[in-house]
Amino acid sequence: MALFGRRASRTPLDGVDAVLADLDGVVYAGPGALPHAIESLNAAATGGRRLGYITNNASRRDAVVAEHLRDLGLVATRPEDVVTSPQAAMRLLRERVPAGATILVVGGDGLVFEVEKAGFVVTRSADDAPAAVVQGFAPHVGWEHLAEASYALATPEDEGGIPWIATNTDWTIPQARGIAPGNGTLVSAVHTAVGRLAVVAGKPERPIFDEAVARFGARHPLFIGDRLDTDIAGAQTAGIDSALVLTGIDRPKHVLAAPPTSRPTYILADLRELHEEYPETVVRGEVTSVRDAAVRIDGADIHIVAAGTRPIDLVRAGAAAIWASGRAIYGFRVPEQLYADPFHRP
Repeated sequence: MALFGRRASRTPLDGVDAVLADLDGVVYAGPGALPHAIESLNAAATGGRRLGYITNNASRRDAVVAEHLRDLGLVATRPEDVVTSPQAAMRLLRERVPAGATILVVGGDGLVFEVEKAGFVVTRSADDAPAAVVQGFAPHVGWEHLAEASYALATPEDEGGIPWIATNTDWTIPQARGIAPGNGTLVSAVHTAVGRLAVVAGKPERPIFDEAVARFGARHPLFIGDRLDTDIAGAQTAGIDSALVLTGIDRPKHVLAAPPTSRPTYILADLRELHEEYPETVVRGEVTSVRDAAVRIDGADIHIVAAGTRPIDLVRAGAAAIWASGRAIYGFRVPEQLYADPFHRP
């Protein structure tokens, strides 16, 4: 018998001294809280455990985000509990340009605030000879803003051009009405025009995780996210245990197909499961089981031996079996029931 995952009779919070949660798709979608998120996070902030938030969203100030979280019911939230990608971008900017330099900003109030707080001068025009371009998401960003960035970045950096820092490259962002284009699409537009790649500050890169761990003094943090390619991959790169919650972008089919660099420590249907015993994964011969859900791999076929009483356990069993096989998902015939999606989604 072989075991995968965490030890039995432990919750994902056992031994954790800081819970670091993504926001979009984990705490809220648009202005409203996701089901069970608020009470679960409030309950997690007990016994001296710190509760903080890491967000790639660059459109709002940390104080505005904190106020929003308090309004939703996370009443103890302070601005310093919110780590934003613009804050991580300032770390990178200080390494690349002189103090007080003029920076072309593409983005909203949250990014402008951090640039000015760091002692730089903000411009919106390439005609002002900026020392760097910093680009982040805001709903109002349009063609004129992207064009100014493109004009400023026309010369490659290795030929004397200026640095280009993106707060994040998320392709999508969960909203109350559905999934919308994220900052990655805007960064890609500039890349198409100039043929350059931005340096990225936010998830999945390390700067934002390093900023959070240092700020909270965390020795054993747990990061909670809804995206494999940014949240989980970034936590793994930073050496942090992670939980993927199926209330945002990525769905069961994405979990089954996750590459080794984007596999979470825990898979949760919603945040209530932070406080529940996390089941062990048991392998007996060709059968992989989680509680009463079980799957079997037979060559290129994956068979559901038992669907179990909880859909999340079937996802966990299927993921464990596929991941342990060392084979990519496209090498299997996967029954539709295994990637069925009864979980909440924005």
